[in-house]
Amino acid sequence: NPQGKLVRVVSGEVFDVAVDLRKNSPTFKQWVGVTLSAQNGQQLWVPPGFGHGFFVTGEHAHFVYACTDYYAPQTEHCIAYDDPELDVKWPIILGKMPLVSEKDRKGKAFNDAVLFE
Repeated sequence: NPQGKLVRVVSGEVFDVAVDLRKNSPTFKQWVGVTLSAQNGQQLWVPPGFGHGFFVTGEHAHFVYACTDYYAPQTEHCIAYDDPELDVKWPIILGKMPLVSEKDRKGKAFNDAVLFE
């Protein structure tokens, strides 16, 4: 159930990542990361067929999503944030482990992930 998302931050700051999971795309496995904050007012469009994740870079963040379809948790999948195949350059401070949700701790390796055509 792929869906597009327009995301923005209304309070705080995040490092937001989108990764192309479309097997037949010329940008397959490539990712983009941007800082979204209430201060910079930037938004990120995450097209259908892309994975999406974020890292809160401060004490808190309030994130707003506008989606192209209803949330369907039964079709949701998760790739490990630190998967070496994708090698996302998260702004994690060396020696300080990020707080990771239970769902995200169960993320699969990219090579085992559900992909799109």
